[in-house]
Amino acid sequence: MGTLPLFTEPPSFDTDRLRRRLSELAQHGVFIGTSSWKYEGWLGQVYTPDRYYSRGRFSQKLFQETCLAEYAETFQVVCGDFSFYQFPEEAFWRKLFGAAGPNLKFAFKVPEEITAKAFPKHPRYGAQAGLDNPSFLDAAIFQANFLDLLRPYRDRIAVLIFEFGTFPKYTYPHVAEFIADLDPFLAGLPDDFRYAVEIRNPEFLGPEYFACLRRNRVAHVLNAWTRMPEIQEQMLLPEVFTADFTVTRALLRRSRPYEQAVAQFSPYKKVQDPNPEARRSIRELIMRAEKRTQPAYIFVNNRLEGNAIETIESIVT
Repeated sequence: MGTLPLFTEPPSFDTDRLRRRLSELAQHGVFIGTSSWKYEGWLGQVYTPDRYYSRGRFSQKLFQETCLAEYAETFQVVCGDFSFYQFPEEAFWRKLFGAAGPNLKFAFKVPEEITAKAFPKHPRYGAQAGLDNPSFLDAAIFQANFLDLLRPYRDRIAVLIFEFGTFPKYTYPHVAEFIADLDPFLAGLPDDFRYAVEIRNPEFLGPEYFACLRRNRVAHVLNAWTRMPEIQEQMLLPEVFTADFTVTRALLRRSRPYEQAVAQFSPYKKVQDPNPEARRSIRELIMRAEKRTQPAYIFVNNRLEGNAIETIESIVT
């Protein structure tokens, strides 16, 4: 456990104002939240330090286990990135959904065991590093190990996101080869969940890809990422809005590597590099959703500017 100084004066961050504004937007079908939630840098913003003290000291364990409940007092949606790395077990899901009030909605990234064509050459993959993934777009594994466990909570799930990392040219020389694999998989998905696809190959952004998503009522994730066009550029692409809902993930400034953002911004206490273009694009998406009365799910990452809470506050208040 680490120690934190007690706050002798109320923090300057206006949590109540942010809570009211997010609630107003949610009533219009616009749900704005963050990517993950267990950040001690948000103490004094959406998290009250005193709630996580035990025996006179800040308890990291208590914070990690219980902060989602306080998150849900301000936000009505959150994106769980953790599920990208594993198939959580039934007991995990039961504990997670019980950790916050019934009004908090979740987006989850589908495990990479479904979306990775080959396992990255990284030490954490052990003997599998660099090998082809036999479970790539395997509908039976996805159903049994993910959807079936989430079905009891489907009313709490905003969207499930299939994040595909950057495919090397030799894997899919043309977008048509990717669509040939993706289309039948999406077509077979049960219709009791919303789905969205996030890609990291900008050359795929075109008629074939968008038509595939539209056929299957799946949203394209408008994503701010190192090698992707800006969100504003994606918004202007013909037929980019492929479903009757939208999903946006504001993750990184273009051209900035993920590792650099982590090193520069941790522990995510404040905005360090404002991104006016990304903020403007998100405001436009909010207005678009309100006019069309279509649900919009917008997620902001700490790595975009340094602190997702302050970024969201600047956008909506």
